[in-house]
Amino acid sequence: MSDFLIVGGGVIGMMTALQLADAGQQVSLVERGDCGREASWAGGGIVSPLYPWRYAQAISRLSRWSEGAYPSLSLRLLEETGIDPEYRQKGLLYLSVDDPEAALSWARQMGKPLERVSADMVRAKESCLPPTEGALWMPTLGSVRNPRLGKALRARLSAMPNVTLHEQCEVKDFVRHGERIEGVSTAQRTLTAAHTIVCGGAWAGTLLKTLDVSLPVRPVKGQMLAYQTPPGLVKRVVLKDGRYVIPRADGLLLVGSTLEACGFDKTTDQEALISLRQSAEDIVPALADYPVAYHWAGLRPGSPDGVPFIGELPGWKNISVNAGHYRNGLVLAPASTHLLVDQLLGRPPLIDPAPYRMTPERLTAG
Repeated sequence: MSDFLIVGGGVIGMMTALQLADAGQQVSLVERGDCGREASWAGGGIVSPLYPWRYAQAISRLSRWSEGAYPSLSLRLLEETGIDPEYRQKGLLYLSVDDPEAALSWARQMGKPLERVSADMVRAKESCLPPTEGALWMPTLGSVRNPRLGKALRARLSAMPNVTLHEQCEVKDFVRHGERIEGVSTAQRTLTAAHTIVCGGAWAGTLLKTLDVSLPVRPVKGQMLAYQTPPGLVKRVVLKDGRYVIPRADGLLLVGSTLEACGFDKTTDQEALISLRQSAEDIVPALADYPVAYHWAGLRPGSPDGVPFIGELPGWKNISVNAGHYRNGLVLAPASTHLLVDQLLGRPPLIDPAPYRMTPERLTAG
């Protein structure tokens, strides 16, 4: 029997496992597919909500803490595994912002550097962009190469003697004894633990239905593209009209993303391809000269207000949840997992856990 059993091997599940293992706990992690291959792999890796001033304070508190954690986490994983998550802090240019005063007011309140910059400044930062009247500039924003982050986390966990990974192992039900949860049953085996943690991403709501709990977490599909461009064509993240381009060090340029409510369907389609290409070429006209190298889709764990559910599951004992991060799973992962682990181990929480609890009001909001 493990001390903790984690259901779900995305960044939320793996970071939870890492923090518990660092604290000396025996941890098992069960994943229906391969670790880090769902939303954690499919996203863009921007370490901030796209328009952070439009989110609730509960999200801002988590994202601010997480943003400060990523540089050291990335260095740690590189040293321990030899896999570079490619954390890059090159800043973000916001083009065509409808509510700049709200953005600047939020930045002043949060102590976040954000300023208006001229068209000449935009051109100096990114010469590939078309003429513009100016932009908002956030110099501290970073991004991480999320597929490599997932690989690094998995490699680190695999090397830890107090962690056991069970991949290609889908949970069928929970093991119950009265109101106590004692583990999970899978097609291959039964896994038991003193405490179970559900980090199932878009599948969390489906899993918890077996316990007669209606967690309002639903899949929201996002399609993305990538172009292979010369390194340095675009140097930093650029956001315009809700769409973005994200450069990687080797010239791979990501473009995203769509928002589609279509269940657990991860297929791609021509309509999204055309729309994303138009957005990409509107931001960086030179992309018209490059073919699309990749086109894929992932499923975000949508929740009513985008605020994740973090804490004990009402009505049951020895089970907790960390799910419902919507578009900000990577953004919020270090802080949301730290917050839950603090509660599990009886440590003072890094922020007030109240906004993330599964109250009756939040559970019925969907």
